[in-house]
Amino acid sequence: MILLVLELIAMLLIILAASELFTNALEHLGARLKISEGVTGSLFAAVGTALPETLVPLLALFAGTTSVRVNEEIGVGAILGAPLMLSTLSTCLMALAALSRRGLAGRIVPERTGFVRDLNFFLLAFMLAGVAMYIPQEARLLRIALSATLVLTYFIYILLTLQASGHLVESGHGTEADDVMYLGRLGVPTNLPTILIQLLGGLILLIGGAKGFIHGVEGVSQLLGISALLLSLLIIPIATELPEKVNSILWIRRDKDTLAFGNITGAMVFQGTLLPAIGIMLTPWQPRLEVLGGVFITLLAAAWLRLNARAKGLPAWVLLINGALYILYLTVTLNA
Repeated sequence: MILLVLELIAMLLIILAASELFTNALEHLGARLKISEGVTGSLFAAVGTALPETLVPLLALFAGTTSVRVNEEIGVGAILGAPLMLSTLSTCLMALAALSRRGLAGRIVPERTGFVRDLNFFLLAFMLAGVAMYIPQEARLLRIALSATLVLTYFIYILLTLQASGHLVESGHGTEADDVMYLGRLGVPTNLPTILIQLLGGLILLIGGAKGFIHGVEGVSQLLGISALLLSLLIIPIATELPEKVNSILWIRRDKDTLAFGNITGAMVFQGTLLPAIGIMLTPWQPRLEVLGGVFITLLAAAWLRLNARAKGLPAWVLLINGALYILYLTVTLNA
């Protein structure tokens, strides 16, 4: 048990260091390409740091255990657990990181059009994913159509996000790199190849650290006797979402609210479209109680953010409500 705890601490330190490298390089890449913070956060950062949790359901479904049922439970739990964690715990932790400087009434102010676009796309896609649970497996064509719709939804989202970039840069929402690139501090010139090298290095460390953390978490869960579905719904997402959490905390502490929120909401769109499309096709995708509860809380948390999306930003206390929703889900699920 002590060795597992030490492994978790070591992996967490690796993730922290990798997140610093990754965000630093990403800011320089966004500035170099002259793209908006919305594209940098919602597309580049979100997709990059979503890779660890994306690998979990894919590995479970294609190269998991000898038990098909366990593989499907891990796959479904990981697919639905990631948006749950992002919309509740991740946003709450981001608010907590800003409390010391901004207070409960202090506002977190992401660029509103991109923030609203992310949430609108996520709410639409995740509701479709929830509806798909009530479609019988025999209705194969209907399931295929829903999966294709989710994939198409993400590509439309990408196009609209890229399309909006130029106007946002002109209006002062371009990505800016405030700190010297870390490789540059070693005397290496700051150009596109070195930016990409640091970005790739940070991403590899993020994925490696997250996979190591997952291994440690799985070991602890086995000692505690937690089921595969609960493990993938509650515990694995905490480990795999660490890159997003840490990146957003780093950005929010530097007053880069658009990057911080885009990192989370962009990942929500990615994981609320492409991954459920895989789940609908490759798993039973059925409305079990703990699964439905997770879908409901996720939609409620996202709708709460959308409701409070104002031009002047969101008060920090609004995001703390999302954390309370996660605690509510945890309490009900573990006592069910």
